[in-house]
Amino acid sequence: MLLVIDIGNTHVTLGLYDQEHLTTTARLATDDRLTPDQYAIAIKQVLDLHGANVAHIDGSILSCVVPAVGNAVKQAVALLCGQEPLVVGPGLKSGINIRIDNPAQLGADLVVGAAGALAKYPLPCIVIDMGTATTVTVLDREGNFLGGAIAAGVRLTLESLASGTAALPSLHPSAPKKVIGTNTVDCMQSGIVYGTAAMLDGLIERMEEELGESATVVATGGMSREIVGLCRREILYDENLLLDGLRRIYEKNA
Repeated sequence: MLLVIDIGNTHVTLGLYDQEHLTTTARLATDDRLTPDQYAIAIKQVLDLHGANVAHIDGSILSCVVPAVGNAVKQAVALLCGQEPLVVGPGLKSGINIRIDNPAQLGADLVVGAAGALAKYPLPCIVIDMGTATTVTVLDREGNFLGGAIAAGVRLTLESLASGTAALPSLHPSAPKKVIGTNTVDCMQSGIVYGTAAMLDGLIERMEEELGESATVVATGGMSREIVGLCRREILYDENLLLDGLRRIYEKNA
């Protein structure tokens, strides 16, 4: 069994693969206060909860955008499995030709998303990942990683709006019935949810103009399912894109 781990700013997402089949997914909170021992306990317990046995794990790989947590989880996996996981970063083959100004600056999550898209979808491809940040990245028809755009994520924007204003409430992001809101909550949700959908439509249109051709567009991440359904552009939703990308990268390096 292969254990893949994607460490984001909010969640640690776990996946177990039996060959190419994703058998188990689970999530933990990203917490930089936890020790390797605590993460080892948490990983074992959540996998046990899903009926998975850590004794069957014979390989592992992780990507991380929170270095302190990445180090703890790396040690935790070594405690559980008897060997350290591969870590996405410099020195690991991804199969992606990165053509940005400084490839060393590229986040591991973007590399993993690109690897998943390259393996699964027609090129060129635009990849949207909606987590704490909303990232939009572009692969050209040769599979080169050209770059992209980064914006604040939906929940982060709502939290900032509520904390930075005295009269606006904190609320859960969801689409109101109408774009033209008639109360404070609907107005906030319209601005965030429909505004994000319109931003994505606009970015995709402008990116395709720069590419000079249409692209496959795929989205993943916590808020993607709801937001992409409101976009006017056709966008494919792939819940496990990053986990699949991690598996592909592992296969290139195992």
